[in-house]
Amino acid sequence: MADVKMSARQVRVHYGDNEALHGIDVDIRRNEVLALIGPSGCGKSTFLRCLNRMNDSIEGCRVSGSVTLDGVDVYDPALDVVQIRARVGMVFQKPNPFPKSIYDNVCYGPRIHGLTRNRTELDEVVETSLRRAGLWEEVKDRLAAPGTGLSGGQQQRLCIARAIAVSPEVILMDEPCSALDPIATAHIEELIDELRRNYTIVIVTHNMQQAARVSRRTAFFHLGNLVETGDTETIFTNPGDQRTQDYITGRFG
Repeated sequence: MADVKMSARQVRVHYGDNEALHGIDVDIRRNEVLALIGPSGCGKSTFLRCLNRMNDSIEGCRVSGSVTLDGVDVYDPALDVVQIRARVGMVFQKPNPFPKSIYDNVCYGPRIHGLTRNRTELDEVVETSLRRAGLWEEVKDRLAAPGTGLSGGQQQRLCIARAIAVSPEVILMDEPCSALDPIATAHIEELIDELRRNYTIVIVTHNMQQAARVSRRTAFFHLGNLVETGDTETIFTNPGDQRTQDYITGRFG
């Protein structure tokens, strides 16, 4: 399919002798929001981390199968993992700004990747990224202030600005709103809808309503298996598997 941005085929993950993911097959389309739902411990976040090789840093973790980005295997030993993570950015569950200024948080990636030639270009990247993250108007007069001094919702938007400053193609979000209040959550959800125009987004969420609001397609995980993937409305109103129905209606989870 021409509109497939990333693809996983028979992805298995082992932690030592324990198999956490049992052969995951899924396509992630260009400029879509794909929500990963399922009970705690079912493999959603483990799979998300496979997409930009974040599992590489976990001792005893082995990943097999293939994950491709524009048809190229991201696990090819010849590829630079730093470049993979620049193309496939990550926003974590808990906001984790660096102990630096707001400005330095956003320009950190462009600096280490050599994406800008001078201060003027760097200023442009910082402003553009903060605007895209819906944060510019709130922080433009205090860019030298520490990022850790922002509210939780602002910190998460700062982390999103930091992720998009290196011009990724895919953004992975691991429960980005679970530590936020309802107002901050609404800001992030509006932002996801905006970002979809320029990026492919994969979001792990425990919040069914959030998955229904922000995603076009949803994948349901259960006990390390991908049970089914489909249009979000279909998954929520007419799923093809009884396990999906049981989870969505609250019979387990």
